[in-house]
Amino acid sequence: MTEVIVLNGGSSSGKSGIVRCLQAVLPDPWLALGTDTLVDAMPAAMQASDTGIEFAPDGEVIVGPEFRTLEAAWIEGVAAMARAGARVIVDEVFLGGADSQQRWQKALRDVRVLWVGVRCDGAVAAGREVARGDRVIGMAASQADVVHRGVVYDLEVDTTHAESMECARAVAAHVR
Repeated sequence: MTEVIVLNGGSSSGKSGIVRCLQAVLPDPWLALGTDTLVDAMPAAMQASDTGIEFAPDGEVIVGPEFRTLEAAWIEGVAAMARAGARVIVDEVFLGGADSQQRWQKALRDVRVLWVGVRCDGAVAAGREVARGDRVIGMAASQADVVHRGVVYDLEVDTTHAESMECARAVAAHVR
């Protein structure tokens, strides 16, 4: 039985919409957690620090050692929740590509995971980014491809032309 669904995609690729739709279509209750949850939980001082996380004017995201320490603890915490019986959907941005996935794989080694790549054309994601108004311009374009480098998925969806619900139904069909 699938215990964790990890959705990986760049900023503004449509992951959050898919997560909300998954929560609506899956028969059991699923918790939604993501990298934004982690960043929002950090002290504000860490969100503009070379030891925490920085958002450069061009959209680049730079993470420091204190961020990595908290991220490692957070990943282990998500894995512990799954082991304790919570079903969890993780909304992630693998800035390090395969290295990022490996951190999750290590923590989730004894948990059944469905790995989902959420792709979106960089120009389309960039347009969504502008419309949202809550992201640094440039993040979507810079992350559209890099987050998928070397990552192995059970399933990929593409939100360039597909709606969130359509993608969620495709993911739900793979949940066992």
